[in-house]
Order: sequence, then C-alpha cells, then structure tokens
Amino acid sequence: MAELYELTITEARRRLDAGDITSVQLTEAVLERIAAVDSQVRAYLAISDDLAMRQARAADARRRAGNATGPLDGIPLAIKDVINVQGLTTTCGSKIIENFVPPYDSTAVARLKDAGAVLLGKTNCDEFAMGSSTERSAFFVTHNPWDLERVPGGSSGGSAAAVAAGAALGALGTDTGGSIRQPASLCGVTGLKPTYGRVSRYGLVAFGSSLDQIGPFAWTAQDCALILGAIAGADPHDSTAAPQPVPDYVAGLNGDVRGLRVGVPKEYFVEGLEAGVEAAVRDALELLRANGAEIVDVSLPHTKYALPVYYIIAPAEASANLARYDGVRYGVKQAGDSYWDELERTRGSGFGAEVRRRIMLGTYALSAGYYDAYYKRAQQVRTLIRRDFEQAFAQVDILAAPTSPTVAFKIGEKTDDPLAMYLEDVCTLPINLAGMPGLVVPCGFSAGLPVGLQLIGRPFDEGTLLRAGDAYQRLTDWHTRRPALTAST
Repeated sequence: MAELYELTITEARRRLDAGDITSVQLTEAVLERIAAVDSQVRAYLAISDDLAMRQARAADARRRAGNATGPLDGIPLAIKDVINVQGLTTTCGSKIIENFVPPYDSTAVARLKDAGAVLLGKTNCDEFAMGSSTERSAFFVTHNPWDLERVPGGSSGGSAAAVAAGAALGALGTDTGGSIRQPASLCGVTGLKPTYGRVSRYGLVAFGSSLDQIGPFAWTAQDCALILGAIAGADPHDSTAAPQPVPDYVAGLNGDVRGLRVGVPKEYFVEGLEAGVEAAVRDALELLRANGAEIVDVSLPHTKYALPVYYIIAPAEASANLARYDGVRYGVKQAGDSYWDELERTRGSGFGAEVRRRIMLGTYALSAGYYDAYYKRAQQVRTLIRRDFEQAFAQVDILAAPTSPTVAFKIGEKTDDPLAMYLEDVCTLPINLAGMPGLVVPCGFSAGLPVGLQLIGRPFDEGTLLRAGDAYQRLTDWHTRRPALTAST
C-alpha cells in the first residue's frame, strides 16, 4: 500500500471519507516527508506546520460532525510564493520584498481555505516568476526529485517539485508563459493553466497582467479538476475574472475520447525538439487514436513569432508592475544621497539579474519613439496568433503538442545563455498570448526523465481538456510513477 504522502487527492479524499485515515495523520505524514527530503529538493521557502496542523484538526472536527466542506477538506496543499496567504511571508523569490507579510489572502487561497484545504507553506520560484528553471530565486535553487542534479523547470518549480517529491498532495502555481506546464512536464506531474480570466488574480503579485494565471499541480487530471473547481469563478476584486459559470469538472470525466478531434500543430514539433520527447508525445497521440480519437494535422502559422512577441509584451508589463518596488512603502531600502540615488541603490541590489534584464527590455519597448515599433506591433501580432488558434478550433476540439523541447537539464547548464533558457518555453507561451487553457499530463520518459504531453483547449473549455487528460491517464500508468528519492540521513 502506498505511503500516505504518495496518495493522490482523490485517493486521500476517499480514505478520509471512509474514516480510514484522518487529516491530522495525512498532514503529519506529508510534513514528515518534507522534513525527510526537502533538504535535498529545496521545494519550500517556508513551511507553515503550525497553521497546517490547526487546519487539519479543524477538518477532522468538521468530518466528525458531518460538516465536511467538500473534496479538498483536510487535503494538504502548497502555495507558490507569489500568491498571498495572510500572515505568511510573500517573497516572490526576491530580496526586495523578502520580509513582506500580506495582511490578506489572495482570492484563490481564500477559496481553498473555504474548501477546507490544509496549507503546508510557500514554495520556491524564479524571482517574480521570471524564469524557466527555478535557478533565478534569490534564495536557493530547487532540485528535480527525479535527478537532484537537474532543474525542476520554472518558474513554479518549487510547487511541481513538492508534488513530485511527495511533499504535497497538490499545489498552486502560476503560468505567464509556461510556468505551470513546463515544470509539470519536467517533474512528471500533472499541471493545468486555466483560461485567462478563469481564476481570479487578486492577491497574485503581478508579472504580466494580461498573461498571468493561477492554476493547480497534482498527480492526476482528476485532482486538478478538484482544485480548479474550488478556485475558479468571478471575483468582484478582479475585473478580469470572467463571470463564466464554473462546471462540475469531475462529473465530466467519463474516460471516453471516442470521436474527440485532436489537432496536432506541425509548428510545435520544432527544431531542437529532443528525439525522446517527440517519441513519447507521438506514442501518446497514437494511443488516443487507438482508443477512438481522431488525429488531425493543423497549422498555427504565426507560432514562429510568439517568442519575440512574448519577450516584448511580458517585459513591458513587468516593467510597469515592478515600478512599485521602490523601497518607500514596503520592502528593503538602501540609503542614498537623494531619492533617486536611494531608488537606484534599492532596485539595483534588491532585484536579481534576470529581473533587471526584463525591466530594461520592457522599459525600452515602452519608451518614446519605440512604443509603436515594438509594443504596438507585438500586440498586433498577438492578435494574429490568437486567430490561428480560433481557426484551428473550428476544425478540432483540442490541440496536442510537446510541452518542452527537452527533458530536465542540468543545473547551471543554461544560466549563462538567456536565449537558450527562453527557448524552453517556445511550446507553451503562445497559449498565454492567446489566453487559452493548457493541461500537461505525464506521457513517458526520455533518458530516464519525465516527458509531458500538452493539451490545449478552447477558452473556458477546461472540461474537455480534463476529460481527455483523465481518459489518457486511465489508459496509462505514467502518472503513477514516483521518483526514487530517499530520505536525508
């Protein structure tokens, strides 16, 4: 029988409801697992064990009284450290706000609390979510549980690694250009980027306001459906949170892909795609075909422009969003001879190299004389990219593609080559530019490391994605594999 920390959320919920285990036992098992392995993985920036145990005891009390609040009641989850949890430090992986304690919960966290979830702590991430490897955290590097010498992906690498290591049953991350899907692929777990506007961004520290979305990590599509159902929906605190009805995602998981039209965009099988990655994705497509799905070749011709477009729009939005970190109202402050001297010293020492690079890129793109040439044209091409998706979805129900062109790479391998690092997101960032949802499910291994299949859906049609991902997982056991990670001695 699996260890308690190895349970899926669905399995844990079943055992909690049956009275086989308590939330206290489950939470203690996960906290013990964190203590045993996190010195190697380094998924967590902070562990809220006192809070977690209080919430676990409260969940058990509700269950005894017959008042359990839902499928997440008593389930231990982790939160990426760009999402506010009242009373817990939010650092965004940056020195500039390393002591900031938010006085309020983000909407996503508030909804998890309402659902009875147990919050284990805050997970490591690339600074202000800018990165593809979690090497850009100002505090330390997170390691991939499948190979501790390799990256977990980024920027939500801490959340993905925590789930993969058994240090959380599920987690929240954020996805601006692939920051849920790429680490899910590299860590061999399931990750969902919802449609832009499906989940409120209130209480999320902004990177790219037109791109950011909060979403779940877990072992299975069914578990991601449970978390999404809890956090999705309109929010008066966020005007971009769409007033779309939130379906019962779990009820739609029927295990059937017969008649499902799956588009395969030729542009996503890019130069530089590792042979083992392509083979695993092609095998997954053939399995879907063998079980009744229709595989259709499609084209997204403007995909080749997505990388340059993203690296104009995202840094421009980051430049505007990060202007608030000046050392005056909160965060660290460096003394200087004048306001401008203090500002320069504070931002120069508080922000890491990658964040400074993106701020400068964005400021340049927005500056007088360059706005029309860069930012405005990028937004026009963004519209063309979205139209490509709309035309494709006139022919198919979902799209399927690789998630990352490579498996997890060695720590330090790409830190001196920003372009090589940016290319890690070449298969994921078009989906953010278009505002579409994307789901990644484990689909195999290459050179002993996980590979993820990326499924892309119509706006607000996460249900079809989750149905396809769940059906694939009923046919395979990739999502049941666990890394051979032993406790520290």
